[in-house]
Amino acid sequence: MWQTLAIASAFFPGLFAFCIRALRWAAPGWSLKDRILLSGRLVSTVQATMATVSGIMVVLNCKDVVHDRHWLAVEYIWVLVPYMTYDIYVMYLCHWHKSQDRGVVEKKHSLASVWSFLLQERLMVTHHLFILIVLTPITQHFRGELGDFFVGCIFIAELSTPFVSLGKILMQLKMQDTLLHKVNGILILVTFFLCRILLFPFMYAAYARQVGIPIYMVPFRIPLHCNIANASLIAPQLYWFRLICHKAARLYGRSPADKSR
Repeated sequence: MWQTLAIASAFFPGLFAFCIRALRWAAPGWSLKDRILLSGRLVSTVQATMATVSGIMVVLNCKDVVHDRHWLAVEYIWVLVPYMTYDIYVMYLCHWHKSQDRGVVEKKHSLASVWSFLLQERLMVTHHLFILIVLTPITQHFRGELGDFFVGCIFIAELSTPFVSLGKILMQLKMQDTLLHKVNGILILVTFFLCRILLFPFMYAAYARQVGIPIYMVPFRIPLHCNIANASLIAPQLYWFRLICHKAARLYGRSPADKSR
């Protein structure tokens, strides 16, 4: 636990700093804001890939979805804790630099700038804090030695993140009208829907199949805190999926005349 926490606490900020330095050499004309935005998205992609691979390994090795154990279901949580903490700070840095570009005069790390960040990014910050404060104790203590399979499923939800990050990177590079951006948009829709929406019915169906009950009985058989955690996780996913669908409708619904304007 402590070794994993220490390594992850050094790895993500270190990778972020390395990316900023590398971009200063590779793209000397870029502003610090652009380097921070791209570096944050690259680190997010690395973490999402690690989480997805970990989740796949856990799911494939847990044939009994209730009782089978896999060490990654426990150990990778201690990677997520420092990552979520780091990511909140990087989100703040991105917010502050964007505010400076808009002409908002706020001192970095001032109470006003922090409050502005918390207001604008309240859903994402709440999501991260929920994982840190609520899900971490549940996965590491309250569930006992049960349910590694379901923890692995939650890790796989990160599969959509690299495509979301790529979409933002392409927009940052002014490549939003390219075929790559359109194909990536489809991949975002598909992976987000499969791994962040359908994932939850899939977990309930897997439990129902394991214990031999109808799926509609599962919420009444599993602990209450599991239902609450799942509901709290899927609620923001539904909101974000709605936003993604709206963006996709604008992207694919534009006529050639609109694009040429």
